[in-house]
Amino acid sequence: MRVLSRGGPTSDLFGQEDPLSRRALITGITGQDGSYLAEHLLALGYEVWGLVRGQANPHVSRLRKHIGDVQITTGDLLDQGSLISAVERVEPDEVYNLGAISYVPMSWQQAELTAEVTGMGVLRMLEAIRVVSGISPSRTPGRGQIRFYQASSSEMFGMVRETPQNERTPFHPRSPYGVAKSYGHYITQNYRESYGMFAVSGILFNHESPRRGAEFVTRKVSLGAARIKLGLATELRLGNLDARRDWGFAGDYARAMRLMLAQDAPEDFVIGTGQTQSVRELVEFAFRTAGLDWEDHVVHDARYTRPAEVDLLCADPKKAREQLGWEPEVTFEDLVTMMVRSDLRLLSGSARPEDEPFSPDHW
Repeated sequence: MRVLSRGGPTSDLFGQEDPLSRRALITGITGQDGSYLAEHLLALGYEVWGLVRGQANPHVSRLRKHIGDVQITTGDLLDQGSLISAVERVEPDEVYNLGAISYVPMSWQQAELTAEVTGMGVLRMLEAIRVVSGISPSRTPGRGQIRFYQASSSEMFGMVRETPQNERTPFHPRSPYGVAKSYGHYITQNYRESYGMFAVSGILFNHESPRRGAEFVTRKVSLGAARIKLGLATELRLGNLDARRDWGFAGDYARAMRLMLAQDAPEDFVIGTGQTQSVRELVEFAFRTAGLDWEDHVVHDARYTRPAEVDLLCADPKKAREQLGWEPEVTFEDLVTMMVRSDLRLLSGSARPEDEPFSPDHW
């Protein structure tokens, strides 16, 4: 059973311990979101731990080069026992479950693994917290319980029933990834209602950065524009240019994650900008930033079209704005400019450490 023993906590504005005495465990810490969240929590004075698979994980040294003072423990979202051991070892105040197979097209190729990691992995982490905390139907958690954040996704909305999408919009996922994320969302809700656990989900819309893996369309576009500008390529092949997304900056969204766990009561929140752009608009702006005309270089390739397309995703972040006080700080234009300039530095050999992408394989 978990016992907090790190001295007398002081209360902050949210009724929790002062961040200086708080300890966070992050799954998926070697991914884009995990890196920005770790930076944010460290800046607030947290002790930050990351969960990685295996002692020889090659992404840990890069993480430490970027982020600095992060401690590591081993565990796997496929292995219940390893998660229990990790929670027992770290004794976290907060657990952020960002680990997943997060590249949507891959979820059709590895549907079963996606279900196990992205869906059942959430259940295993919730169970680890419940077991270590000694929570049961007859014993509910008390003050100082471990707070749990689940990274839900706008892909759960899929074939949308209404626009924009808010916390009450029904789900209709259109990929194995979206289906797995929906399971993770509902099992988080179920543990909150069944056991009284402080467990929340952030339904995050698309959020990008220079650290995004090269397989994601935003990074594929910024890298493509940079390669063509530097004479390393002549064309960029893409799928559906008409799909519209609500794109924001990953660093802004990391702030929202922490704010959700700093509330007095657990609730789910939609996080997004409330604005949409098409893939075509993304391409046009990225190539313009590189001083290129996109129509001279971009080629449509049907191989990159999803089996079941999601045409439009747009957030209604009103609840997050009113209850969390959260607002995005980086505009779409600033985000694309940031990514293109970063990739120009990366490919020209003048890259800074923060320009390197983080691992797409981060559960």
